[in-house]
Amino acid sequence: MNTEARVDKWLWAARIFKTRSIAADACKNGRVTVNGVQVKPSRTVKVGDTVGVRKPPVTYSFKILKTIEQRVGAKLLPEIYENVTTPDQYELLEMNRISGFVDRARGMGRPTKKDRRAMDAFVGPSLEGFGDFDFDEGWDDDEEED
Repeated sequence: MNTEARVDKWLWAARIFKTRSIAADACKNGRVTVNGVQVKPSRTVKVGDTVGVRKPPVTYSFKILKTIEQRVGAKLLPEIYENVTTPDQYELLEMNRISGFVDRARGMGRPTKKDRRAMDAFVGPSLEGFGDFDFDEGWDDDEEED
């Protein structure tokens, strides 16, 4: 068994990225770190290293338990790495999922009914009763001054 593996091959083999070329591009674009240092695709990793993968808005962290360069079945993944991503990253992911209507991609159109309800729930009762306010109160345009 190899004691080292290329980081791009390991990311692909561990099913963190769908293809090896996507894993290599992530390395080239500075979205992959090994023990806190940005790496190139050819960098080798060994057992015990911590690999950080930034997939906005979250940075996932994996501790390598086994170095592989051939893709394995999903059931074997617990033997390959341990997910050590901090809980605050998952909170960030959940907040982003909940408030997905805020960062709507340009051209995506109007909010859906579900998004509208989520926005109303987010804004909350602060605007309730706002419709009861009479904007014309105190302004008498009908009366003429002498």
